[in-house]
Formats: sequence, structure tokens, C-alpha cells
Amino acid sequence: MVCSTIITRATDALPLAASVDDEQTEQSLQEHKQQAKLVFRRITPNSEPRCSIESGQYTLHYLISENVVFLTIADKSYPRKLAFSYLDELSKEFMTSYGAKVDSVRKPYAFVGFDTFMSKTARLYRDTRTASAASGSSLDKLNDDLQDVTRIMTKNMEELLWRGDSLDRMSHLSTSLRSESQKYRKAARNINIQAMIRQYAPIGGIVLFILIFIYWRFW
Repeated sequence: MVCSTIITRATDALPLAASVDDEQTEQSLQEHKQQAKLVFRRITPNSEPRCSIESGQYTLHYLISENVVFLTIADKSYPRKLAFSYLDELSKEFMTSYGAKVDSVRKPYAFVGFDTFMSKTARLYRDTRTASAASGSSLDKLNDDLQDVTRIMTKNMEELLWRGDSLDRMSHLSTSLRSESQKYRKAARNINIQAMIRQYAPIGGIVLFILIFIYWRFW
């Protein structure tokens, strides 16, 4: 079944709205909600617009629409088609109600009132039988991408975590290389200066001696 839902802004992962979960759900999904935050931080303009990320007994399904990410945590056995049908309904209603305000909001959960619609829609999608009966006509109207669930990217949370760790290590390595490069350039400049001093110091000494001699001789 659909367990929890979070809506964020894609550009900066600012939370815009979220389902109000009971204490038991909050505790059981604590780890997966942390994983959802990781997913939001990994979102880029090149990310897949629809993706399912498997994590233990749950799957995180997300949909990106006009700079807004709609993500739901559902049981692993819950059909992807119904999960994305649910997200599709949320995205249409949310963009109709708040789409023009998304880019201008600054505080988190600015659209907390959207929970009413989320709760009502989530109840319809609580299990596969209810969802199929309540939204059969909606499913028939879904676009080709949604109907063909095989086109929806599927990933594994471990893979996402590993890729993120690799990116972090690459970033650290890049920073270290830049630091070492700066140290090398500084050392190279010092060596060049010292070499110039050693090369021209004798000549400079002779010239200085001649100038002193001329000054002393004629003045």
C-alpha cells in the first residue's frame, strides 16, 4: 500500500508538503524517509522523470513535474502502475493549485494544506483492490509512459548510496588535487625566483660594485 508521501522543489530539495503520518508509520519509515532526503539531493536536471528505487521491503517511487518532485514510499509488492497513478493525480492537482507559487516560496512546507487532498487520494490507493476499483477510469487515461511501466527506471538504494559515496570521494579527491596543484605552483614560483637570484646575483653584485666605485671616484 501507499505508506507516506513527500513533495519537494527539485532545484534545492525544499520540502513543500508531506503526508501527516501516524507515530507507528513514522517510526517504521524513519530510515526510508532519510533515504528519500538523499534521493531529493541527488535529483538533477538530467535525472529520470519517473523512477522506482527499491529499498528492503519498501520501494520509493518518484515523479518530477515542472521543478517539483513527488515521492511516495510504498510496500515493495505494491504495483508500480498504481503508485505512479497516485503520484500523477497528486502532481496534476498540486500544479493546478500551487504551480505558480512553487519557485517563489522560501519557507519549508509552505503548502501544508495540500495534505487534505493527499490523505483523501492515499485512502483510495491504500491497497490494490481499492485503488483498482476507485481509479479504474483514471488508469485508462494515463499516457503511454505511465501505461508502459517497463519504461520506468528502476534502481536499487544500495546502488544509489554507492554512487553517491563515489561522487563524494571524487569531489574530495578533486579538492585535494586542486590544493596540491596550488602548493606545487607556489613551490615552482619560489624555485624560479631562487634560480633567478642565483643566476643574476653575481652580475648584480658587479654592477653595484662599479656604481659604488664610480660614485666614490668622481664624487
